[in-house]
Amino acid sequence: MLIEMSRIRIKNFGPIKEGNVENDGWIEIKKVTVFIGDQGSGKSTVAKLISTFTWLEKALVRGDYGRNYLTETNGFLQDFLKYHRLNNYFDKSLLKDTRIEYKGDAFEISWFGDLLQISPQLDSRLDNRIELPQIMYVPAERNFISYVNKPKELKLASSALKEFLTEFENAKEWISGSLQMPINNVSLDYEKSIDRLYIKGDDFRINLSEASSGFHSFVPVYLVSKFLAERVSDHKKQGDVMTSEETKRFQNQIKEIFENTSLTEPQKRAAVTALASRFNKTSFINIVEEPEQNLYPTSQKEMLNSLIGFNNSTIANKLILTTHSPYIINYLSLAVQARELKEKISDNSQLTRLDKIVPLKSTVASEHLAIYQLNDDGTLAELGKYDGIPSDNNYLNQSLAHGNELFDSLLELEQEL
Repeated sequence: MLIEMSRIRIKNFGPIKEGNVENDGWIEIKKVTVFIGDQGSGKSTVAKLISTFTWLEKALVRGDYGRNYLTETNGFLQDFLKYHRLNNYFDKSLLKDTRIEYKGDAFEISWFGDLLQISPQLDSRLDNRIELPQIMYVPAERNFISYVNKPKELKLASSALKEFLTEFENAKEWISGSLQMPINNVSLDYEKSIDRLYIKGDDFRINLSEASSGFHSFVPVYLVSKFLAERVSDHKKQGDVMTSEETKRFQNQIKEIFENTSLTEPQKRAAVTALASRFNKTSFINIVEEPEQNLYPTSQKEMLNSLIGFNNSTIANKLILTTHSPYIINYLSLAVQARELKEKISDNSQLTRLDKIVPLKSTVASEHLAIYQLNDDGTLAELGKYDGIPSDNNYLNQSLAHGNELFDSLLELEQEL
């Protein structure tokens, strides 16, 4: 199975100094890409840059912005880096040494010091049709929108959280009846008349805002991811891709929006988003910060299996995670092992047994997985693999081992008393 792969190279940006010490500095953005490391090591910075440059490439393909606007003004800083609050990450003393390079399917984009350069890729496919990804950045602050009864009335400062909230509202409207959840044998109900979500079990039904913190974390990620993945999958099945004529019409409408002097910049961006929603997306790039938040280990497994399942629903989909959880890495190893077994098994009864251990739809090919470990010195490197399985010699497992070592030290001290 051929999967298009983009890549990014980062130096001297925020906590990232030398960047990837391997592969000539390039970070390969595979079908499943994971970043692990200590707080402040740059996991979210890399994820946000991937989101930013992927979004920039899509905007260039659609014609949302002229290249001159981005390269000759502060448009890149104001409309893209500011979205994830990355515009303040520039260390002025290192500005001349900042280097960010992105290579996608349609464009090569680089930022050297304070100069943005954009070069189209030579690809004849772009002459015939345009494939646009649905990009969703799921910020760590998402739990907040489950805690309040009327999240759409909140005045949020984070643009990423605002966009996530918009899709959360869309996903609620999409729910038909009860939506079965993969944890705790509960379902999700939505009462449209009062705009209220409920968690429903065998003998209870409670307002989501009154549920446990685990549901506050799980529900928004699961609901939005399922909604967007199925919407993209449905469009793919229908063969809905923008033709050249549709692309021209779309770009003309975009131009009219940006030339409308009666609209404010936020209104223009909202209008572009609304217009873009009418044109079908052909892949889903799901970028999730800390999917394990507030979740018991088995619920972390179900969250990961769900996200991988949504990712596998369309070939071109991508899943990008940042995590502090050793369980997420261990469950990813299981997903890789399960894929290898799946390819070898021909007996249906054995496949059924395998599906009970790891859902067949939630397996991952080793070559489609990259786990990057970020270090406190501003470097990062891809985690090694043994027979295709991610190495257990990583910071997260080392932290667990360190706890055992401390316990042994306590026992030694106790024996001396």
